[in-house]
Amino acid sequence: MKRLVSILCLLVLLTGLSAFNNPTDPKAKLKDQVLELAKTVEPKVIEWRHWVHENAELSNREFKTAKYVADHLRSLGIEVEEGIAHTGVVGTLKGGKPGPVIGLRADMDGLPVKERVDLPWASKQMGEYDGNPVPVMHACGHDTHVAILMGVAEVLAEVKDDIRGTVKFVFQPAEEGAPTGEEGGAKLMVEEGVTDGMDVMFGLHINSQTEAGQVRYRKEGIMAAVNSFDIKIEGVQTHGSAPWSGVDPIVTAAQIINNAQTIVSRNLQLTKAAAVLTFGKIEGGVRSNIIPEEVNMVGTIRTLDAGMRETLFKRFKEVVENTAASNGAKATLTINEGYPITYNDPELTAMMGPTFIEVSGAANVQSDIDAVTGAEDFSFFQEKIPGLYFFIGGMPKGQNPADAAPHHTPDFYVDDSGMLNGIRLMSRMVVDYGELSK
Repeated sequence: MKRLVSILCLLVLLTGLSAFNNPTDPKAKLKDQVLELAKTVEPKVIEWRHWVHENAELSNREFKTAKYVADHLRSLGIEVEEGIAHTGVVGTLKGGKPGPVIGLRADMDGLPVKERVDLPWASKQMGEYDGNPVPVMHACGHDTHVAILMGVAEVLAEVKDDIRGTVKFVFQPAEEGAPTGEEGGAKLMVEEGVTDGMDVMFGLHINSQTEAGQVRYRKEGIMAAVNSFDIKIEGVQTHGSAPWSGVDPIVTAAQIINNAQTIVSRNLQLTKAAAVLTFGKIEGGVRSNIIPEEVNMVGTIRTLDAGMRETLFKRFKEVVENTAASNGAKATLTINEGYPITYNDPELTAMMGPTFIEVSGAANVQSDIDAVTGAEDFSFFQEKIPGLYFFIGGMPKGQNPADAAPHHTPDFYVDDSGMLNGIRLMSRMVVDYGELSK
């Protein structure tokens, strides 16, 4: 009996391998077809990327970009919803076969950065940030994300009759954060129901210091949770020549900064996960001979473990309040709501592992990268449904990563050649997940 079962298992395996290698097998044919279509649509994607880059817009102000995307989706016969989370666009493509609802996400916003890269399609746009006029640039690669997803929509629309399930193309505004006093981004999209009925979501980010054609990811936490903080220190104003007659909030601020740095190094188990506590701004005083009444500080907290985040928050409050009290001052710490950890569902990540290798080649895939202390509001989608977030390369082949400008800088640049891998991966993820989840 055992011998018979073994023979049957072998036959099933051989049949499966035969189907995989058989070019006439419908599943294999569809997988190859989307890769070929991705190459066909690449010139258009490059053209779209240049337009989006040249017309960069700030968070919650992506009006031209949203219209550009919506017009393209409609031209493909895709059902379109606009005005989601202010300027977001969601396209719905129904496949010809029953299956899951799969979300694909691209963020659309630029940054208040003046471009220094000498490109024919460099941004010369202006916008308003915190009430001030600012130059606007796609200094993080969101222009490529938009163009890639537009290309994926065209590829999948071409083969929709063979696709299992429904595809939701989610073009998201305000990933970099909504303007002061406004809501936005993935959090607002979730609140407005974008993930309702959705089974999974995939997202990518291009990287300026990773070679084009490469892909990098990891299971579980891949990007940190982020929380900004504000500290108000109240002292007693006095003449700078007689500090003993007042309470110095500037000295108190210095002590708080120094003491707070011991929280990460002495209270958190750093062998488990990384954490960062950074002060970004100190403001107080008006002239050299006046000890001011008040000092204000702001900064950022990055964590990759929920328990460690709670410990950091608790200890930070204790350090701030007790350090101030020891000087006779009063300090108030406010930790603001931020983004959760960008967490790749382990089962979904393992399921898509073969897709990364088949599309990009094993030599170009790194599946165990270190977590990044940058943050991503894609994490709000992942709180609701399983998600997988990964990085693709945008650095020209052969360039030294040390010579590539980092993200959020005036010299940031990613090459057009990096987008083809993104189109192929996103297209194949839809096809492969649809087949694997049936």
